[in-house]
Amino acid sequence: MGDKGKGNIVLTGFMATGKSAVGKELAKRLKMDFVDTDDLIEEREGIKISQIFQEKEEPYFRKVETEIIKKVAEYKNAVIATGGGVVLKEENMQALRKGGIIVCLSVSPELILKRTLQDEKRPLLKGERKEKENRIKQLLARRAPYYQKADFIIDTADSTVEETVKKIIRFLNEKG
Repeated sequence: MGDKGKGNIVLTGFMATGKSAVGKELAKRLKMDFVDTDDLIEEREGIKISQIFQEKEEPYFRKVETEIIKKVAEYKNAVIATGGGVVLKEENMQALRKGGIIVCLSVSPELILKRTLQDEKRPLLKGERKEKENRIKQLLARRAPYYQKADFIIDTADSTVEETVKKIIRFLNEKG
């Protein structure tokens, strides 16, 4: 897949930070392939991620996610949007880092709550507003040290998709 000479750009970050939207636009602008690991998991399993969590539970999902990560890490010239929890497994990040640059998109817990409040497809965010808010804060606290290991961290709260893409491209150009 893609040109053998170019590395990947891997987008990590918590749910609802804009990984898919930014990834698609970034890939288009840089003439790279775009792949979303959550989409590949759903394709492979034949069901939505929320159903995987419900029927087969999180450990099964994480196992499948790691298998998919190992495959996409071999791609060349791709923008890879990952699920929010992919950073928790060191083997995932080692595989992705080998072939690419890690860019973490971030926003505040309050904005994540606002963006996910009406979204019932988020398996880790079930329940009422207060439960969701607490869960977001718990998950973010647990994942924050892993997100911090990215090559570039960008807050997407006050940026459009286009502005975020420009900032990532600027970083890539400066990195050379």
